[in-house]
Amino acid sequence: MSTNIALSLEQAKRHVVEAMTASPLSEADKQAKFSELKQLLKKNDAVLIAHYYTNALLQELAEQSGGYIGDSLEMAKFGRQSSAQTLVVVGVKFMGETAKILSPEKRVLMPTLHANCSLDLGCPADAFSRFCDHHPDRTVVVYANTSVGVKARADWIVTSSVALDIVRELDAQGKKILWAPDKYLGHYIQTQTGADMLMWDGSCIVHETFKANTLRALKAEYPDAAILVHPESPSEVIAMADVVGSTSQLIKACVQLPHKQMIVATERGIFYKMQQAAPDKELIQAPSGGAGATCRSCVHCPWMAMNDLDNLKSALEHLSPEIQIDKDIADKARIPLERLIHFQKQ
Repeated sequence: MSTNIALSLEQAKRHVVEAMTASPLSEADKQAKFSELKQLLKKNDAVLIAHYYTNALLQELAEQSGGYIGDSLEMAKFGRQSSAQTLVVVGVKFMGETAKILSPEKRVLMPTLHANCSLDLGCPADAFSRFCDHHPDRTVVVYANTSVGVKARADWIVTSSVALDIVRELDAQGKKILWAPDKYLGHYIQTQTGADMLMWDGSCIVHETFKANTLRALKAEYPDAAILVHPESPSEVIAMADVVGSTSQLIKACVQLPHKQMIVATERGIFYKMQQAAPDKELIQAPSGGAGATCRSCVHCPWMAMNDLDNLKSALEHLSPEIQIDKDIADKARIPLERLIHFQKQ
């Protein structure tokens, strides 16, 4: 693990420990906080846009206040389509950046700018640019979970829901691909498409923790359960899946599959919307870690957990922290991002 990831992770974990030791909100306190936050959103002509992996309170508030819950690109697209002039993005930093790229004229706030991502931190823009310079014959394809600087260097940006389709098309055109940053997602795509792909060595610290042996043991305990896996997971875990897909695709699969039990190998924040979508299904969190691991509450991104009602309130009161992006870099990043959106519409 690189030093910058380790330092950011340590900060995030301290925040999580503090949050876990705080007294839980009573229903009356929750509703009082919600009422105050809704008023602040209205006062600032703001809309709350939350990722599936944030905590259930934030997702519930987004629903109640007329906001949105979704994957990172859909969050940014919702923000662009919204009439609100202030977007409050609850997730990790690259999500706020993506929203700002698509809505440069709007104010984009986040509860904290310290909420990072191991994929983003593990792929610094300057180092990645040098890597690209060494392979000028390759088409640069980057995952949405990257900084604006990395996006600006890309020919294509992809999400986990359309990465296979885009790489298949590029491969059919005879393109050799430089892929970043998630090596597990890249390997999955390479296996499925046979494309010539040069990989950046990055990974998601949450999905990387899923192991085949613990998943196999859980499947033995629940033999009739379907296994739902995000493609950022190791190949041995993906091989055991009934469905491999993005967060939104896994929610859809949970509804459509006939199974009554679902073993879910992704960040546990997904359970809020997944249980709403399929209230009749039993959701079982796959444990993280290696042999003998049983921790099912550990499968939570510590950076996502840095978002809470208190720092959301502070952001709305002070209109800070705000996402600021250099215009030239944002303009360059917008080109492959719009290319992705256009591809989705085809």
